[in-house]
Amino acid sequence: MVAVETTGAAETPGLVLYYKGTCPYCRRVLRRAEELGVFMELRSTWEREHRERLVEIGGKRQVPCLLVNGAPMYESAEIIDFLERQARKD
Repeated sequence: MVAVETTGAAETPGLVLYYKGTCPYCRRVLRRAEELGVFMELRSTWEREHRERLVEIGGKRQVPCLLVNGAPMYESAEIIDFLERQARKD
């Protein structure tokens, strides 16, 4: 998969995706990121620290949540549109 669990040089700077593996909307976003070749840091909300941080950031546990330079984006369709725009820039 293109998205990665840890920070690395190949990632798109400033992109962090909070997700839950059982969420169909999260899987849709991850699948589209892979198709587009967009790299980002992944943070599973199954991990308590990531779940707590997600609530700190936006006040809710909703996933998927893509942080773009620290600003949260929640809706899967909006996230996919953003990723498609990012891919066209490259």
